[in-house]
Amino acid sequence: MKNLISYIAQALVDHPEQVSVSEVEGNQTSVLELKVAKEDLGKVIGKQGRTARAMRTILSAASAKIKKRTVLEIIE
Repeated sequence: MKNLISYIAQALVDHPEQVSVSEVEGNQTSVLELKVAKEDLGKVIGKQGRTARAMRTILSAASAKIKKRTVLEIIE
């Protein structure tokens, strides 16, 4: 999951070297924290949060396959 979000985020931003994804794992839920450069934050979130919502949809579909809940948080 971590690699999936990292790949998508790096394709969207101007500074892909500053993309970092950290994972906090629990028993049933994992939290992925995405950090990007300050000027790339708008590109990752998108207009009215559409890009972020699309990334969360892809993530939930992929995590349903492994029967685990995954949450994406975009850190400023």
